[in-house]
Order: sequence, then C-alpha cells, then structure tokens
Amino acid sequence: MASMNGPNSQVNSTTGGGSSSTSSQMNNSSAGGSSGGNQAQQPQAPNVILTRKCLQDLVKQVDPNEQLDEDVEDLLLGYADEFFEQIIEGACAVAAHRKASAVEVRDLQTYLERSSNIWVPGFGSDETKAYKRAPVTEAHKQRMALIKKQLKKY
Repeated sequence: MASMNGPNSQVNSTTGGGSSSTSSQMNNSSAGGSSGGNQAQQPQAPNVILTRKCLQDLVKQVDPNEQLDEDVEDLLLGYADEFFEQIIEGACAVAAHRKASAVEVRDLQTYLERSSNIWVPGFGSDETKAYKRAPVTEAHKQRMALIKKQLKKY
C-alpha cells in the first residue's frame, strides 16, 4: 500500500474521490491483446502492515510471559489495520488539500497531530513541542469551587 524509507521519502497516492488504488491492483487488470497464453491470475494477499508475528514480538517486549488468545490477536490486528487505513486516507486528504500529487511525511505528521494529538519524534523539525494547556474558563472555576465546598461539608 505505502512504503516509506526515511524522513524525506514520498508516497505516491491517488488523492481524488476519497479512495486510493495500489499499483498492484492496476497491474492485475488484464487487457487481453497479443500477450498470448492463458495466464491464470493468482489472487494477491492484501497488504498487511502488522503481522501476527510482529504483534507477538511486541507483546513479548512488554511482557515475556504474556500469551494472547487467537481471538484477541485477530481483534488487535483488525484495529491496527483500520487505524493505518484511516491515517493513510487522512494523509491523502491533507496532500489533496495542498494540491500535491504525492503524500509526504509532513502530511502524515499533520494528520496524526491534528486528529489524534500524536507527534512522532525524529521526523520533520526537531523543535520541542510545547504542551498547550487549555485555558480555564470562569464556569469551570465556579464548578470546581462548588465541588470543593461540597467536599468540605463531609
């Protein structure tokens, strides 16, 4: 689906219409013609980013004695696939908004930071992200004062 090698790499994508197609899907369509022969097309396995083995290795890093049930592995793999697909679609939308024909690392960063408040260190600028604390409203201060007053009674 998408491969990235290093912080300045680009990922080719289709940014129109909200869906993308991979080059392997386009190469599978047969045009007939003079290629001759009856070549049987083999169904291609879907592009998997997180495999069972990789998930098991991650679990072993956290707790060497932990063993996941097969149903739990399936559920986690499904969540991971949905998450990656959502990120890729969002990054494509950011690239389309920039009117670019390729998805760049900054598109992924922008989408992750804005949608999930996730910052991946090591890519892009090395500046330290300052934590932005939400301003406390007057209504919140009044509610907190009321709660503290109620707690003092007991």
